[in-house]
Amino acid sequence: MASAPIDGLTGVQQNGSANASGTQAATDAFGLSFESLLKIVLTQLTYQDPLKPMDNFEFVSQLAQFSQIQQTQEMSESLRTLVAAQSTSQAAGLLGKIVDIPAGAATLSGEVTAVAFVDGAPRLTIRTAGDQIISNIALSSISQIREAN
Repeated sequence: MASAPIDGLTGVQQNGSANASGTQAATDAFGLSFESLLKIVLTQLTYQDPLKPMDNFEFVSQLAQFSQIQQTQEMSESLRTLVAAQSTSQAAGLLGKIVDIPAGAATLSGEVTAVAFVDGAPRLTIRTAGDQIISNIALSSISQIREAN
């Protein structure tokens, strides 16, 4: 049993169901905080048709959906922080190691001499066997890691 979206919010249905992509689409499209979403519900209650008021189940369902959106946003931020910390640790662990980086048909090899952070993402600097310095290398570019001799 499908019903129409309330006030044009994709994924927030009158029957209390919400699909994950619809909920994420609503969050992404509007970029609203939990407080803003709560204001929307309160505005909806203020201006609802008094002859057809929203029943308690629908109201509680919408509040639960907004709470889930808030929790999902908080979890997403926590995961971003965790991934950033893991990337930092991984990059720091490469200091002094020999790495291989594909460069077209050839492969560059060199010792990781420094780690810099550009927009929060680690970037490596390597010194090749010919004392050439190559910087701004993303972790994802590395194809092999070896111990230095």
